[in-house]
Amino acid sequence: MKPLVNLEGKVGLITGIANEKSISTGVAEACAEAGAKLVITYQNDKTRAFIEPVVNRLGVEDVYLLDVTRPETLADVHEKIAARHGKLDFAIHSMAFAKRDDLHGRVVDTSPDGFAMAMDVSTHSFVRLAKMVEPLLERAGGGSLVTMTYLGSEKVIPNYGVMGLCKAALEAATRYMAFELGGKNIRVNAVSPGPLMTRAASGIAGFDGLMATAVERSPMHALVTPEDIGALTAFLVSDAGRLVTGGVHFVDAGYNIMA
Repeated sequence: MKPLVNLEGKVGLITGIANEKSISTGVAEACAEAGAKLVITYQNDKTRAFIEPVVNRLGVEDVYLLDVTRPETLADVHEKIAARHGKLDFAIHSMAFAKRDDLHGRVVDTSPDGFAMAMDVSTHSFVRLAKMVEPLLERAGGGSLVTMTYLGSEKVIPNYGVMGLCKAALEAATRYMAFELGGKNIRVNAVSPGPLMTRAASGIAGFDGLMATAVERSPMHALVTPEDIGALTAFLVSDAGRLVTGGVHFVDAGYNIMA
């Protein structure tokens, strides 16, 4: 099938792939099919083994360690991209974490350290990633940053807990960075998929019920797939999305519009 957008000649950084069913896997596949040269990161040696099938299938040569809690790994990825490609055209942020008790418990019971950790990994890591890639995007004459959010940022989703606060802050960061980086022709957007079963989602109690409700109540009565998310993200990072910035873009069969 012919790609919907053209990313020939572009270099993109994809973070957050955990396995073949990850949101980032769908994004990587869509971008690769559109012609982009990809750089893929992994969190640690254990996760490296799980992403190997994706790396091999897409023929990705640039695979680097990136643990956002370790600043030296951000610096190392920057140096390697600069040395190998000299520039970067887009970067995808798809990382989030919260302690199980803070995720499933009441927000008012969130521990200070748990709150700080969730915000650091789920929200401020996008800010740090943007700062790291900014000079590489400038070398390309501008580019695109995309992060992954969820409806729990603006609606109360049972068992989503502190992550809802993190996603709300993430969307605010998207808007502020779009303003700050727009003068450098760098666009910043958030993609908000409907519920789909990923490794991260499996840790949310009652998630099967969320998916069933999404099918029942969405106007199109369908669940989103990683391929759907990849198609939207590939558009946002392509020249076709050259004036799209600062937004939260839903891909959820319309579920977000329902009362």
